[in-house]
Amino acid sequence: MLTDAQLDRYARHIVLKEVGGAGQVRLLQSHVLLIGAGGIGCPALQYLAAAGVGRISVVDDDVVSHSNLQRQTLFGTGDVGRAKVDVAGDFVARINPDVRFTGHRLRISRENGAALLASVDVVVDGSDNFATRLAVNDLCVAARVPLVTSAIGQFHGQIGTWRGWEADKPCYRCFVGDAHDPDECDSCADVGVLGAMAGMMGSWAAMEAVRVLHPFGEDAAGKLHIVDGLKPEMRAMRMPKDPGCGTCAPI
Repeated sequence: MLTDAQLDRYARHIVLKEVGGAGQVRLLQSHVLLIGAGGIGCPALQYLAAAGVGRISVVDDDVVSHSNLQRQTLFGTGDVGRAKVDVAGDFVARINPDVRFTGHRLRISRENGAALLASVDVVVDGSDNFATRLAVNDLCVAARVPLVTSAIGQFHGQIGTWRGWEADKPCYRCFVGDAHDPDECDSCADVGVLGAMAGMMGSWAAMEAVRVLHPFGEDAAGKLHIVDGLKPEMRAMRMPKDPGCGTCAPI
């Protein structure tokens, strides 16, 4: 099912016994929905497209600004003012003709989310607020679509994979509860963020999405990884399922 050109392009995947030709075919047949084309979304999109994920959809309503360029590696100075999804689509078309790209210049919500998740195999959420993250979590649990969340702030990052509809697995809300964004929150514009931290966590998110699409190694669902770039060190913990969770607790 792979052409000679694809055998050459994906050779470094194919020789991995954990991936192989069957795994590469599976990636080519998969659909990833990426929430946000920002600090997390840019590197995630780059590696998912290079990996040969056959269909990638990106949801983002923003335009490129000069302040994005320090960490959002899809964009250059000439892209300032352009819609992020348009630049992302140009990038994917240039890097890999195997990938079908769909850009949605809007914000995902509980009202439009179900349609956006149709036919999706995994969602990667790189959004920057709890309202969006919790809405995406609830949509993924309802649709039974695995969710990979990644977040950064200053010198820190975190990443997790969630399948909350399963009896022994938590969802993202089990981790943060009914968290909400304060009226005056500390955004990266206020407190800063190390650009390389975005690259690290976005690339990791792409790896976890690939793990979902073609499982390898240990199952990461319910495991939260926390990175401290100041020390530097990383730790991981298994998150319990919250029996009182408003999204995934048994009724």
